[in-house]
Amino acid sequence: MLGFLLTRVGKAAVVLLCITVLNFLLIHLAPGDPAMVMAGEAGEADPEFIAQLRAQFGLDRPLYVQLWSYVSSVAQLDLGYSYRQNLPVLDLILQRLPATLLLSLSAFVISLGLGVLAGTIAASRQGKPADTLISTIALLFYATPLFWFALMAVLLFSVKLDWLPGYGFETIRSGYTGMERVLDIAAHLVMPAFTLGLFLMAVYVRMTRASMLEVNKHDYVRTARAKGLRPALIQRRHVLRNAILPVVTLAGLQAGQLVGGAVLIETVFAWPGIGRLMFEALAQRDYNVLLGVFVVSAAMVLMFNLVTDLAYRLVDPRIRTT
Repeated sequence: MLGFLLTRVGKAAVVLLCITVLNFLLIHLAPGDPAMVMAGEAGEADPEFIAQLRAQFGLDRPLYVQLWSYVSSVAQLDLGYSYRQNLPVLDLILQRLPATLLLSLSAFVISLGLGVLAGTIAASRQGKPADTLISTIALLFYATPLFWFALMAVLLFSVKLDWLPGYGFETIRSGYTGMERVLDIAAHLVMPAFTLGLFLMAVYVRMTRASMLEVNKHDYVRTARAKGLRPALIQRRHVLRNAILPVVTLAGLQAGQLVGGAVLIETVFAWPGIGRLMFEALAQRDYNVLLGVFVVSAAMVLMFNLVTDLAYRLVDPRIRTT
């Protein structure tokens, strides 16, 4: 296990280095000059002021020098400095990361739990009305644009019914502490987490159903039925346990993508996560913040992939034996 972990961590470090270099080059090939943006907002657009800004933030150095300096800094966990917000990039990301992790993990648990449960029910009732209903609902959630679903949720549950807050992480200036603050944050979390979770749930429903129907054809399942085992026990112990492997793979990929991929949900619900931070940095040409978010998102994806590999070894003992 130690050798496996060291090998995977070494590969992840190489991949992260390649991603960092590629992102740096792509960002600097994009149109727009941060110095021009800052000069325009300061009301000073003369060439001397622009040259001063470029020198101050190292934008006047050759690209390969900037790249080497940036990669060296990232290796020391220094993601640079935000020239728009006058704060270190790592501090900005650490301020926003807990909100993104809370939203992403909540949506992940909702989508995986409901998806596997609904997919299991659909597979055990193949061809029956329950199977048709579950498949139709899953397809509806997957086909509906995420932003439309989010806006309709706000209009219904916040504006019309006034059951849930429509935006933000917590009530501003509420002064809540302890359990009151926890419940307030939970109330703000319900709509964005379920909106994102129900969208992703459809994938797990289809994957679980298809995988279980495939496993149902195997000989050991027929043998279990011939032995007179209860259908529920067969589905849980013999079918679902073997059909869950493709779902684990998909869950590992989506769990990493959720960390940096919830930009739309965070924007609609004004959720103060790194997805919204990335959107704001893009509009402001804040390259260092963009690169920092990309590096952290890539590192999270690689970490979740490693966790998925470990989960595989726990779910399927044959992998450990091999």
